[in-house]
Amino acid sequence: MHRRRNALLGAAGLMSVVATRASSAGDAEKGAALFRACAACHSLTPDRNMTGPSLAGIWERKAGSLASFDRYSPALKSSDIIWDENSLDAWLKLPQSLVPQNRMIFPGISDAQQCADLLAFMKAAGTGQAAEPAMASGFQDLKKLGADRQVKAIRYCHATYHVTTADGQTADFWEANLRFKTDSGETGPLPGRPVMLPAGMMGDRTSVFFASPDEISSFIKHQC
Repeated sequence: MHRRRNALLGAAGLMSVVATRASSAGDAEKGAALFRACAACHSLTPDRNMTGPSLAGIWERKAGSLASFDRYSPALKSSDIIWDENSLDAWLKLPQSLVPQNRMIFPGISDAQQCADLLAFMKAAGTGQAAEPAMASGFQDLKKLGADRQVKAIRYCHATYHVTTADGQTADFWEANLRFKTDSGETGPLPGRPVMLPAGMMGDRTSVFFASPDEISSFIKHQC
């Protein structure tokens, strides 16, 4: 009787362990949806770096070692961490705890299942078994924007920028509401042909993208 009772208890314990493992197993499909939040700063295309480095091939890669990305924090470069399931799990849950003084502004994922799902997707993507989710790359090809976004002239007068586009229209922006940026990547604007994109929820702010910083001052004319 005692032997049977012990066997039943043992079986129940084993089922509990199996159930716990199953519940914590990651779902790569759900993780792909979660990755859309990561796509604001990271791509899965090799060497296509954004605010953060490309995550293509991250599995088994040394932290801070992607040669095409030069904005790593000294803390991460000297961490000697190899990205695998354990290290990435700790990083996703609390980056500043794993590597203090790193430059990752992401606070972490408190939900263990979401973390497992994202890890499952990243492992599949990092080993070539899953593609980047549609519309998740975070890139817009600035070379392909229409005439209403192609900047032909910028005139500055009395704290106001007057931006004329290729369709002949001119928009006026208070100087604090017009932002000048550069994008030298493959999806950036053509040299000498800056473009503008809305940047404010109320339509009052815009960013003008140049192919290089040298173009900015030469493109703006002081004229009233």
